[in-house]
Amino acid sequence: MNKTWMVIPAVLMLAMTGAIATPPPAVELNRAATSEVVDTLVAKLNTHYVFPDKAKQAEAVLRQHQREGKYDGIMDGKQLAKQLSDDIKAVVDDKHMSVDFSARPVPLDETMPPPPKTRAEWEKQVPPAVLERVRTSNLGIEKVDRLSPNIGYLQISMFGPVFLVSDKLASAMNALADTDGLIVDLRNNGGGGGDSVALLISYFVDERTRLNDTWERVTNVTTQYWTQDQLDGKRYGGKKPVYILTDANTKSAAEAFVYTMQALKRATVIGERTWGGAHAARPYRLGEHFYAVIPSRRTISPITGTNWEGTGVIPDVAATPDNALAVAKDQLQRRLGGSAAPGTAGQ
Repeated sequence: MNKTWMVIPAVLMLAMTGAIATPPPAVELNRAATSEVVDTLVAKLNTHYVFPDKAKQAEAVLRQHQREGKYDGIMDGKQLAKQLSDDIKAVVDDKHMSVDFSARPVPLDETMPPPPKTRAEWEKQVPPAVLERVRTSNLGIEKVDRLSPNIGYLQISMFGPVFLVSDKLASAMNALADTDGLIVDLRNNGGGGGDSVALLISYFVDERTRLNDTWERVTNVTTQYWTQDQLDGKRYGGKKPVYILTDANTKSAAEAFVYTMQALKRATVIGERTWGGAHAARPYRLGEHFYAVIPSRRTISPITGTNWEGTGVIPDVAATPDNALAVAKDQLQRRLGGSAAPGTAGQ
């Protein structure tokens, strides 16, 4: 899992790009501009998409529609982007794949600065107003609480870049370290940075643990990702029970946390099947006002040999979103009381 390649939630994308709210100029489409977008999209898919055969299938559909003139009459940029996205998804059902329109010019791929690796690097890339907004933000750590004297509760709505959120995670885990069991609530978590996922999992193991591998299409290189040995907060350890709450809006990096903890048999998952997007993606320029987010890396669990793309993470105990917390609390209380509820995972 790597923050360079994970899809960043919108609130942090704004901060990391330094976007401003001034109205952009109007954009007019013509046939030449549309052809450039389609041609470049086909080329980018064939070069970068994680499944080459699926990229060829998408190319065939796009070319057919191009020959038929399906895109020629579309004058609205957002409409064209949506149509291209829909046409691709008709043959490539990848949750992270999309074509998008930007009223402001899209930078060339080669001129985009590398994603920051430290807070200092990040602070150099964003304006003061954005810095202040992030300083006053909880960065996705929504709630740290105790549901009873011995049960902790941690609600996370997104996984921000590790260099921004590590101290907040440390503070949360310090506050929860002495609980006998923990509920991690990832309902409505839109994802974020994979390095933050690896950091959080590190708190729930006793020794260095291999989490996931990623295979990159362009380089044909597989990279292993492991837990961190040194933590700023108190380690929760690998024995005490952990329950994770999910719903259909548990997405991307949040799914990586759930899937990996479940595969490690380190947590019981309660709730709904998750969203189903496992491929790490990044944006590529298609034209002056268009870009495509294309998955180019595939996550592979060393335990299962696969991932959750298209299927989502299946909970150990099914529950509706509004009832998942009550179910988890009941099971955890009975478990801590010496009467484990059926269907719980081993710890």
